[in-house]
Amino acid sequence: MNSTIIELRNIHKAFGNRKILKGINISVSKGETMVILGPSGTGKSVTLKHITGLLTPDAGEVFIHGESISASDDKTIEKLRAKMGVLFQSGALINWLSVYENVALPLREHKIAHGEELDRIVMEKLGWLDLIPAKDNLPGDISGGMKKRAGIARALTSNPEILLYDEPTSGLDPVMSNVFNELILRLQKELHVTSIVVTHDMQSAYMIADRISFIYEGEVLLCGTPEEIQASPNPVIQQFINGRTSGPMILDHSETENKK
Repeated sequence: MNSTIIELRNIHKAFGNRKILKGINISVSKGETMVILGPSGTGKSVTLKHITGLLTPDAGEVFIHGESISASDDKTIEKLRAKMGVLFQSGALINWLSVYENVALPLREHKIAHGEELDRIVMEKLGWLDLIPAKDNLPGDISGGMKKRAGIARALTSNPEILLYDEPTSGLDPVMSNVFNELILRLQKELHVTSIVVTHDMQSAYMIADRISFIYEGEVLLCGTPEEIQASPNPVIQQFINGRTSGPMILDHSETENKK
């Protein structure tokens, strides 16, 4: 790896009296895929929102290419965000726009391209993600996996250096999850993007990660390779990665009851 692209230094965040992040430190190198792993409600998505500048830390700083996104003015934040593409859990497509128009939306909104140039960029991204047959379909007429691919196509229109994924395999069956994991690996290999993937899917994490940051109760318990995570003696990590119901990890029993 050549250099640090993303760095979170001692990030603290609370909502009211509830402390979510308690001194998060993560650094991501150029071309690396960093997986942020951990139980639900432990601060993974909140960490992602700090990277995009959607949340400001109560303490600590977030750096993108050495510039602080957490202590910058709006113009600088927009410049740093322009280097990123974000894939939300659902794909976050606009229901009344076709797949083509959803992918074209950032180009139109930011006046990046128009006319034949816009069409060339959109069709290139749709072709790259095997979505040309669905280009005229509305989001309600395509599968969950295709919605996620359309979300990636839209994120790629600005040729971002950084891709951020929030639970990319959520709601997908095992086969489609592996298809999506292979797509993430392909983007890294062929486009040389730097990626952060928030997930609780162990199979996905092992498949795509260069390194994994395991977050529990707002702190990074361990950052290491998939092999280092698997070999960790930490009982919380072992309980989580093996799906054990007994152990030191605090379980949300109210959530369990609601699922019965």
